[in-house]
Amino acid sequence: MKSSLVCKGTLVNIQGHNIHIYSQGDKDKPRIVLMSGSGTVAPVYDFKVLYDKLAKDFRVIVIEKYGYGYSDICDFPSDVDTLVNLQKQALEAIGEDGPYILMPHSMSGIEALRWIQLYPDNVRALIGNDMTTPLTYSMWTGEKVEKKIKLMKFATKYKLYWLLCPINNRCLTKDEIKQHKMLRKRNAFNICHINESKEILDSVAIVENIGYKECPALIIKSNGKQTAGLWSECQKEFAAILNAKLISYDCGHYIHHYKSHEMCEEIIKFVNSLE
Repeated sequence: MKSSLVCKGTLVNIQGHNIHIYSQGDKDKPRIVLMSGSGTVAPVYDFKVLYDKLAKDFRVIVIEKYGYGYSDICDFPSDVDTLVNLQKQALEAIGEDGPYILMPHSMSGIEALRWIQLYPDNVRALIGNDMTTPLTYSMWTGEKVEKKIKLMKFATKYKLYWLLCPINNRCLTKDEIKQHKMLRKRNAFNICHINESKEILDSVAIVENIGYKECPALIIKSNGKQTAGLWSECQKEFAAILNAKLISYDCGHYIHHYKSHEMCEEIIKFVNSLE
């Protein structure tokens, strides 16, 4: 299968393994870094419906972590500090300089908040895309994490990736849909995804212990029907803590699949307000 995969962006060797980065748009424009949630098998295709629109006004960058998209699958540490440092090294390796506007989806919200803690001068703003925060995990236990990992392993054993990792066809060509399906089959619930889940509560604790750093923020959230527990309510509370504008859409967790046009309008207005 590997020989059939055609890389869309640039592969960067970081600590002996390849990380895939895709960028689009003028280098002189503000940089938005799209960060994927847990288990999104091919972020470069999943986010296309959004970055195709954003690239008119921004330099848009998609980072595919180990185990995601065209990046290598490897049994590598997945604590939040390692993930953030790998992302920073990869961006620097291809000549992408900050400050960045970080746009995390789902679980990568924890990575974005750690970015702000570790490298505040490299982060211009935060745009949450139905993102998690430490508040989201306040009711999570080790037992709940273990159940999630068991589900991932079960899905792998019985090849249920087609059910639990749906493909968004919006804006994709026939060749891109084919690539996306191959990447889903290769990547779904791999060791990198499992390791991230194993580390999530410790990663949350690291971010929570330091606390939230001041950063301009826009929080965009879904209706919460496809997420667990108090996910939606936690984003409201988080937005209030940061004094951030909160936008709610009556749609599923992958907001960019349904509301890319509306999101782009709000993002442009938000970034213009930073000038």
